[in-house]
Amino acid sequence: MGYKLTRWTILAVYASLIIIPVMVVMLGSFKTMSELFEAPFALPGQWRVQNYVDVLTTYNMDQAFANSVIVTASSVFTTLLLGSMAAYGVSRLRGWKSALIFGFLVLGMAVPAQANMIPQFVLFDRLGLLNSLFGLVLINVVTGLPVSTFIMGGFMRTLPNEMFEAAAVDGVGPGRAYLNIAIPLSLPSIAATAIFLFVIQWNELLYPLLFIQSPDKQTIPLRLLNFQGEFLTNYPLLFTGVGIASIPITIAYVFLQRYFVEGLTSGAVKG
Repeated sequence: MGYKLTRWTILAVYASLIIIPVMVVMLGSFKTMSELFEAPFALPGQWRVQNYVDVLTTYNMDQAFANSVIVTASSVFTTLLLGSMAAYGVSRLRGWKSALIFGFLVLGMAVPAQANMIPQFVLFDRLGLLNSLFGLVLINVVTGLPVSTFIMGGFMRTLPNEMFEAAAVDGVGPGRAYLNIAIPLSLPSIAATAIFLFVIQWNELLYPLLFIQSPDKQTIPLRLLNFQGEFLTNYPLLFTGVGIASIPITIAYVFLQRYFVEGLTSGAVKG
């Protein structure tokens, strides 16, 4: 009884630490500045839908939203494609070659992004990739490949080798085996990797801040900085922008949460 009470108390405190800030942000997005500071936890006296209209029109959040969709969707798709190919190739190899190549691919996870900012900026400047959405997609793919290869490679290693041997006997080449066997069986792992990459790249601020100068190329995290001034921050509009930015992530988790948990745990269970 005491153990259950302690556990539920800890869970209640943890849930409160998450729910209360979310509630303040969501309610604050419908308030005025004075109303937010006077009663941050209270319901709005008048629900100001105009905050959302102003954010989408006056501050061009719709353009930033579209840029984020383009960059994130392109980055996630390309990273999943290349990462699944790398994971499949490594999983079919055996011995020290597999360990060596796999270790080299995931070595990028050990290098902090801040350590590469200066050489990356110089390289992108020389290649003419600054201030372009393609440059953001490229850097997202490069930084996302190690973690995607790590997650999907760990799962594909658990696939029975007998299936691929039987397919080879029937004349199925590596390309068809990848498309018709590895990919369908690895869908939970691919879904988990997709959600993980989506959350990271949708909320990415460092690289847009480093590479983007034009307002029309800004993504949502970068555009949210416009609500913060040197002496004053418009919190209602900032909270409104945060609410808009969180919609795709919320939808992804609601509909794909089961695949996310299954994909992260299935490799460990099967192994």
